[in-house]
Amino acid sequence: MTRKKRHTPPAPPSGTALVQNALESYRPLLSQEDFAALQAELQQPLRNALRLNPLKADVPRDLPRWAERYGWQLCPIPYCKEGFWVEAAQTPISQTPEHALGFYYIQDAASMLPVELFDLPPEPLILDLAASPGGKTTHLVAKTGDRGLVLANDASRSRLTALRIVLNNWGASSTAITNFPGEAFGAWLPDTFDAVLLDAPCSMENLRPTDSHPMRPISARERSNLAQRQARLLHSALRAVRPGGQVVYSTCTLAAEEDEGVLNQVLHELGHAVQLDELTQRLPNPAPGLITDGNQAYDPIVQRAVRLWPHRFGTSGFFAARLTRTGPLPPLQRSTPLPSRPLQGTGWQALSQAESNALCAAFEERYGFDLCAALMALGCQAWRWGKTYHALPERYLTRFASLPVHAVGLPIGEETSAGILPAQEWVARFAPQFQRGHYHTSAAAFEAGLRGQPLPYDPVLADCDCPYPILIDETGRLLGRASVSAGWVKPLRR
Repeated sequence: MTRKKRHTPPAPPSGTALVQNALESYRPLLSQEDFAALQAELQQPLRNALRLNPLKADVPRDLPRWAERYGWQLCPIPYCKEGFWVEAAQTPISQTPEHALGFYYIQDAASMLPVELFDLPPEPLILDLAASPGGKTTHLVAKTGDRGLVLANDASRSRLTALRIVLNNWGASSTAITNFPGEAFGAWLPDTFDAVLLDAPCSMENLRPTDSHPMRPISARERSNLAQRQARLLHSALRAVRPGGQVVYSTCTLAAEEDEGVLNQVLHELGHAVQLDELTQRLPNPAPGLITDGNQAYDPIVQRAVRLWPHRFGTSGFFAARLTRTGPLPPLQRSTPLPSRPLQGTGWQALSQAESNALCAAFEERYGFDLCAALMALGCQAWRWGKTYHALPERYLTRFASLPVHAVGLPIGEETSAGILPAQEWVARFAPQFQRGHYHTSAAAFEAGLRGQPLPYDPVLADCDCPYPILIDETGRLLGRASVSAGWVKPLRR
């Protein structure tokens, strides 16, 4: 009896093979000169980049100090004034206290483009339709000065915790996180937002794979399904934005079917009420969209989009376009009611005037910090959830207080037996305004604190008797909050 040979399926192509296959598919879309430049660029490692947090950091003051301290060589990103490539670093940009406290965000330079394309009014109402992990959401908060409201939505519940942590670490108070299909917002909240960002789910075929975003095989069917979903999401975004408002559509793929192809379809369907904006002045060099994917011709107007081939600016492959809503859209055949779950029904309580005054008095007495003035400047109100206090944006409370949220606003602190313990997120944002309550350490002790080691308590180093001091070293570097107990000072990260 002869045994049948067992069929062994072929091994999936490696990341290098996938890049080469994708690269060859783009050869017909580029000139020989551009294709050679693209090949050469892909032989170089992708440069690290960071974007400063203007809520906490100051470019002319802080950046030279960090560059000297950590041995960084920096180069400005031409289309983002807070963005910098890190050409060399003695201390990796991921291993500093400033990164841990949200003074900057590590982000691919290409991903800094979409938010820079918006022209926003003061205190805008913004919808981020597919927000997680939150890098572009933090950019929206920075661009608005943390005023107005950014409704940060993601359809995947498993991605919400990461989104919340990123926004809290950024120090964002003007955000609310929701968990709904992005396709629903156009029907639920038509003509509502000043701006909508749609960084759409895509095939991630950017030719610069990383450990966190590896390239993988994409079938023609999956590509078609992605394009169809992207078009539905873009329809929803354009319905949700008010007439005169802007929608930025972006992907981290170079596949034309998911980029110009989606724009071409949506403009054909909604072109009577939508304008694709010219973006030439936003970049130092032209980076036009394609007029064909090699099989299908597109309306030449899609050249107004921005296609970041990696060799254009030394980035990952990327695509972005800005559309302005110019007129009304026909009503949908079926209306869908907006989900409703009032905050008060989920354990949240607005503080009475007396409770708010007591909370502000506690911060003033212990830290010399005017909490009431800070809340007013942010456009926030203090609310309680259990024993924790949070700053909730008034724009959310007046416009969307019944919309179910996963998280909203910024933690202020919590009640303990020793009094108010300020939240680490609040300390990282407002520590320069704390007039007292500090514990001053040496640089060596600060480094030990970074590793979580408790420090021997020396009352000479404290500017007042405080059970929860703010740790700083002699150069002014912030470590965050700490607790004092039994002769030791212990850093408290979260």
